[in-house]
Amino acid sequence: MRFGLMLPSYSFSDLDYQKAGRLRDFARRAEVMGFETLWVAEHLLTARGLYGTAWLSPLETLAFAAGATSRIKIATGILIPPIRNPVFMAKEIASLHIVSGGRFELGVGVGWDAHEFAVAGVKLSERGGRTDEILDIFAKLWRGEPVTHHGRYYRFDDVAIDPPLSDPPKLWVAGGSKVKTALSPDPETIAPTVLERICRRADGWLARAAGSTPSVIADWRQITRRLDEIGRDRNMLVFGHLNFCHIVPTDDEATALKVQRPLYERIMGTHRSFEHLRTCYLTGTAAQMRERLAELAEAGLEYLVLSPLDYELDQLDLWESELLTHFRAM
Repeated sequence: MRFGLMLPSYSFSDLDYQKAGRLRDFARRAEVMGFETLWVAEHLLTARGLYGTAWLSPLETLAFAAGATSRIKIATGILIPPIRNPVFMAKEIASLHIVSGGRFELGVGVGWDAHEFAVAGVKLSERGGRTDEILDIFAKLWRGEPVTHHGRYYRFDDVAIDPPLSDPPKLWVAGGSKVKTALSPDPETIAPTVLERICRRADGWLARAAGSTPSVIADWRQITRRLDEIGRDRNMLVFGHLNFCHIVPTDDEATALKVQRPLYERIMGTHRSFEHLRTCYLTGTAAQMRERLAELAEAGLEYLVLSPLDYELDQLDLWESELLTHFRAM
């Protein structure tokens, strides 16, 4: 199994220059420790009641991380294309890919927060169609030649993006089943349009953290069946998963949960019960986390992105000793 690190780019109310600077320390430590990629999330706004925070702007945060490192890849996990202008976005991504030495990987998802879409002036119902059209636009613009595009959602004439990309970023597509909550419009099961986007467009699938272990495994089985149906080699799509993690050095579950609960609720909010959060995210003792990850690995998980819950750099050492060493050879 391979590993990525989600940078803790939380927009907590106590965030200041010193705390934000710890992202540099995380990036450099991850590079030394052999993590494959640095990831960042995108949540423009705090989804009140469902999340307790927003996240720093993703592409700017990755530019900061790229400048602090030299080898480790950088990726969005995820960027939400339909709330952005596709031409501006293509330019920003091309610039980041070039200045990072070709280290950027593009993870996308359609988003779900109606408030963010309202602010962007985009209908939530258009998110899937806009995402697919934007991906088509990217492919054209990154060739560096003048492009005229008259699509359903976007229209422009004679636009060329410099610098051109001879080797465009690897594409990750996120999505899948989730544990039901009243604040999200997403279905509990993987949507057919999301399934097609993953199977036909993506280099990697990033299973959502808001699902359960059984739902992630069921999604992967559905994806592999669809790959077989359309004649695409399963080895052409990486099975990835994002989750949150805070290891407490104890073998006592109650002790671990007492530490973990306020950390999770600071990020996730309190709309969902803690039992709901436990269904989705890695909690309890390190042994319990290993058991959950082993089940995913048995089902075919190849790539795991872990996100810390705060700015404690020592968590990376605990991850290494308690989790990563147990799965690196798988």
